[in-house]
Amino acid sequence: MAFFAGTLSLSPAAADPASDFLHDGFDGADFAPSGGLYYRKNFEQRAGTAEFQSEVKLTGSGALKLSVRPFCPASRKNCSERAEIWEKTDRRVPYDQGVWYGFAVKFADPIPMGDHRYLIAQWKREIGPDAVGDFSPFLALRLNQGKLFATIETNYVAPGAQTTDSVKSCGEAKTPIWYRPDVNQMRALIATDPTWTPENGSQFSACTNEIVVTDRGNKLPTPDSGWIDFAIYSKPGPDGSGHVEIFANKKWIVTVKGRIGHGDEGLGKNQYFKFGPYRAADDTNWTLYYDNFRRSSRCEDVLGADACPTP
Repeated sequence: MAFFAGTLSLSPAAADPASDFLHDGFDGADFAPSGGLYYRKNFEQRAGTAEFQSEVKLTGSGALKLSVRPFCPASRKNCSERAEIWEKTDRRVPYDQGVWYGFAVKFADPIPMGDHRYLIAQWKREIGPDAVGDFSPFLALRLNQGKLFATIETNYVAPGAQTTDSVKSCGEAKTPIWYRPDVNQMRALIATDPTWTPENGSQFSACTNEIVVTDRGNKLPTPDSGWIDFAIYSKPGPDGSGHVEIFANKKWIVTVKGRIGHGDEGLGKNQYFKFGPYRAADDTNWTLYYDNFRRSSRCEDVLGADACPTP
């Protein structure tokens, strides 16, 4: 397969920071300047720890161990527990530009098996002070009941004739969707691991053609399969011009096009990526390992020229 071209490979003249190549193998005692990453400090992040260690790694001499512990007081509503790594603000990519992200993740034992909100990576749009609402990530890798899945979020579009009563009847031309008009959002189910069943996605009870998923013949790996090396192309487009590609362990999982992301007043000009364990308040410890972060406008920098397909 040849590398992505055209809209998926920005020209050398692309404005910074989208044209930067960022990489951090987490081989030292702190974040590498070449990676543009940092551990954000706030209340919810106090539930987490970040450790540069060498016992569990995929490549190089080390990897990052991110853990969360029970922390939220019972009196604090809607509290979350996080140990997330963020892109530095001056390295963020404009919302209307496409960029490739790569990282490897390994689930430590025990893998959470509860019916709960768990995320391992998420892409969001900056939220300005005048924005009204609570905006979910426009792209997220999630865990529920020990199963890995991916979702895309966008602004709510009234169902019209494209909705049905069951996720089982969506077919190839439509995508399972969870309509959330109360928050002006809707969430699409775009990829799952092979253990997923329709019962796991009971919230995705309707179908849409506003987001089109092309199945590339591979499922997401299961969380207990060892290191999972993701390569993901992110280009939001709430007007219908969005484009996402997901690869795992160099296997092409899905192509997604259509309405991706939010276009509300007051939102910022950039997209940003963060990774690490994030969950609603829980009563257990949860650990993930991360290695080999990279970001580039060029697919071959992240996925390798041998695996990048043509559009």
